[in-house]
Amino acid sequence: MSSIKNLFKNTFIYGLATVLPRLLTVLLTYLLTSYLPDPVAFGEVSIIFSYIIFANVILTYGMETAFFRFYNDASTKAKTLSTALLSLLVTTIVFGAAAYLFIDQIEVATELSAQYWKWVIAVIVFDTLMVIPFAYMRVQGRSTSYALIKLFNVVISVGTTFLFFTALKYFPAIEGLLPADRIELFFIAFLAASLITFLIVIKPYFMTWEFDKELWKKMLTYGWPILLAGFAFAINETVDKILLQKLLPVGDEEAEGIVGVYTAGYRLAVGMTLYAQAFRLGVEPFFFSQSGDKNATQQYALITKAFVAFGSVTLMAYVVLVDFIKPYIVKEGFETAMEVVPLILIAYFFSGIYQTLSVWYKIQDKTRYGAYISITAAVLTILVNVLLIPHIGYMASAYATCAAYALMMVVSYLIGRKHLAVPYDVKNILLYLTLSISLSLVFFYFVRDVFGIESWQTYLVGALMTLVIIAVVSLREKEIIHKIIKRK
Repeated sequence: MSSIKNLFKNTFIYGLATVLPRLLTVLLTYLLTSYLPDPVAFGEVSIIFSYIIFANVILTYGMETAFFRFYNDASTKAKTLSTALLSLLVTTIVFGAAAYLFIDQIEVATELSAQYWKWVIAVIVFDTLMVIPFAYMRVQGRSTSYALIKLFNVVISVGTTFLFFTALKYFPAIEGLLPADRIELFFIAFLAASLITFLIVIKPYFMTWEFDKELWKKMLTYGWPILLAGFAFAINETVDKILLQKLLPVGDEEAEGIVGVYTAGYRLAVGMTLYAQAFRLGVEPFFFSQSGDKNATQQYALITKAFVAFGSVTLMAYVVLVDFIKPYIVKEGFETAMEVVPLILIAYFFSGIYQTLSVWYKIQDKTRYGAYISITAAVLTILVNVLLIPHIGYMASAYATCAAYALMMVVSYLIGRKHLAVPYDVKNILLYLTLSISLSLVFFYFVRDVFGIESWQTYLVGALMTLVIIAVVSLREKEIIHKIIKRK
């Protein structure tokens, strides 16, 4: 149980590392929706971030997870670090050079200005080069350092953006050196944060260089299915914005405006995103470090149930509070896509469960199954979007996201039980899921309409629903909760 307690301690710190920067990112979203000219401009920023996510997946080609897998072998620790660093360094430099060489072609293909891409390419390069240094912190258990650096990164990004948008006019000499386009200013601020953060975590690049070709081949063999899975995952996360831009039966400018509104609604689901991401950051290195333990499968089962139990409370509480939180995340006029919020929250809940269930193929070097599962979900995402966007707009994208992650969760469980005998408490997991999802949907789509948005009656009913879930979880899991929170 001590290892489980340590996991939850690190997960809490990673949670802070995720929540605090995201709170500042919420401010960034508010700045963008307030100071960019219109939803069209915000839509362009959203689409660029979709391409950034794809680029990050491709350029890391599964090397982060491969690093976790092979670093646990004491005989190859140093070689694993240096081999991963050198591999990403070379491929990232090649990418950066090629991208700047063909920047005009990128502008034509994406229909987005090269003035934006010249900054975005540099952001992608520095973000990729930081992947292994941050993974090295996680595998060493340096969760506090990780949290502080991540927080500092967002402080620089948000702070610089705020200064550019609000204070630059008071410094005409500096203003004359910078572009007037606020989208371009935003990406300059983003690049400044990436560059400064890279300089902070650069130390591993100056450690002993030792490139092991055979180890590198093993890492590539392990990692290429992770690349495919990551690419498919990026499709689930981002292709909806790109397809909305292309398939909505409206003009290009109106379509970009709708993408901006949908993205703002999507970001209102930040609560479950934070929870799932914090848990993943803590649990991924834990899976590999505990794989040789005789009680590993029992620990995996406990972790999954804990994630679902706490996540059920998180889902319900966030749905109840989302109308209160809304004004602090998006500017008035961007909240018209509120109806997608519960679906995206549930989708991220399913995604987090999938991450905990995926242990079986990661520790058994069967990562190809992760690729198969993710590709299947990506195909479903694309099909639902293509078929339904022309008819029901961005709701098609919300349904597609939720369906894709549900499919990944169910398929991973069904296949995984044939490869690794993890004694999941299916009965209680299904109970918590069913209770939380059903009450959340009833509250959002029915209670809010009956009593009125943000009325005291609505909040009272929501609080009672949340207490019901807390009571059920507490009564059924009191022994585990006691073991986790006790000091000794």
